[in-house]
Amino acid sequence: MQFSVPLNQRGSRYEISRRNAIQFCGSAVGLNLAGLIQAQVGQLLAGTSMDEMSSTSVKPLKSCIIVFYYGGPSHLDTYDLKPHAPADIRGEFQPIATTVPGLFVSEHLPRMSRVMHKVAIIRSMHHNNRLHDSASTEALTGRPSPNGDREEFAPISQFYPCFGSALSYLRQNLSIQIPHVALPFVFHNVIDTPCQGGGFLGTKFDPLQISVDVESNSYRAGALSLPEGHTRALLTDRRRLLETLELAGTTSRSTALGEQWKMFCDRAYQLLESETLRRALDLSVESPQMRDRYGFGPAPLTVGEGGGGGNGAELGVAREMRGQNLLLARRMVEAGVPFVNVYDFRQQGQNWDSHFKNFNQHKTHLLPLADQSLSALIEDLDDRGLLDTTLVVAMGEFGRTPKINADGGRDHWPDCYSLLLAGGGIRGGTVYGASDSLGAFPASDPVTPADLAATIYWRFGLNPETELHDLTGRPNRLAEGRPITSLFS
Repeated sequence: MQFSVPLNQRGSRYEISRRNAIQFCGSAVGLNLAGLIQAQVGQLLAGTSMDEMSSTSVKPLKSCIIVFYYGGPSHLDTYDLKPHAPADIRGEFQPIATTVPGLFVSEHLPRMSRVMHKVAIIRSMHHNNRLHDSASTEALTGRPSPNGDREEFAPISQFYPCFGSALSYLRQNLSIQIPHVALPFVFHNVIDTPCQGGGFLGTKFDPLQISVDVESNSYRAGALSLPEGHTRALLTDRRRLLETLELAGTTSRSTALGEQWKMFCDRAYQLLESETLRRALDLSVESPQMRDRYGFGPAPLTVGEGGGGGNGAELGVAREMRGQNLLLARRMVEAGVPFVNVYDFRQQGQNWDSHFKNFNQHKTHLLPLADQSLSALIEDLDDRGLLDTTLVVAMGEFGRTPKINADGGRDHWPDCYSLLLAGGGIRGGTVYGASDSLGAFPASDPVTPADLAATIYWRFGLNPETELHDLTGRPNRLAEGRPITSLFS
């Protein structure tokens, strides 16, 4: 069985046997690092040049940060208010002016209002998934779930790769030490939502998972942490022993397979010994002023607005570190990581899913720290000269219903919602697309997650028409949508 990726639209490609790929993915050091290594088993490139895809002069991205507001923020109470709609639709919040004439946002986004000249809003996002698992899958892979619109109650394998994994696969020849990270946890509903890894590309293209420690307000990369009682000197001794055993077991003639295996192990040790990664994870080197700029939230409560152990963002795990997650994302970009996923909440229900008391949830528990940290990230990247080469995408899996329900909440609404783009050559102060007068459906320029996927890949210099082949050999386009080129200078 073969899996492959074309190098160009004429169809030439390198191929790897599945057996060899599995052999290369093993771990000789016993630390389960296969998912962290870019196994260089082929010179894989993506398709056509930028000039063939668009006439825009904007340079390709160096990095992308996706801030995923799991649960679904209300577009009607954030970036697409409807002040002239009936009361049971417009809700409680008032619009405020921004740095862009004629552009208004929620009164509970005062910091974001001051950076909107650096931001583009898409107000016409839509898809067909009304449930969190399938909606998140389409949002983060650009593809509908193969299982349709449903919630999963037993673990299933991910099929389509997420954006960062596909990017890592197509650019593995660039020898980037850490191509993709995700933090500060794997988010889930009943199970871990199957949209956060390499899918049919294999686990070696999963992101490096960075975990938060709320006791110490710090982060660690679990697979790169030495077991308790082990030292780096011990690791060095084990590596020497492994090399001795390998030497004793080899013939005098080296083989291509042996050389590839040695390269694979060398890369594993490089990551284990990476000072760049350890420095990037150490937020203690940041000034207190910088850490406060991104913000700390209150610790989770034991009882939420729903009563007992009911749902509500105030119960969210590690919610005190929501702002620090974005500071760490900036540090990952500085360390040369091309793709960063930040998951704002871990557990379904205890997140942006405001089925009840929507307005108090947003103004008290959800928006203040999101407003502070996202604006800080945009300003901080700009201050450091990184914003032009870093695309920031801030989104949920869908929006909320125009009509307020009997519990003062808003329910799931994928038919129209908003997302934000900043940096990466974006034309700041831009609004793309529009919703109708109730915020219910796109009124102009509808956009899908497939279009967002195509835009991200295109901004990295990749042709969205490039084909990825799954393990059955079936071709799948990198993205089915079209890049929104008009959003970029």
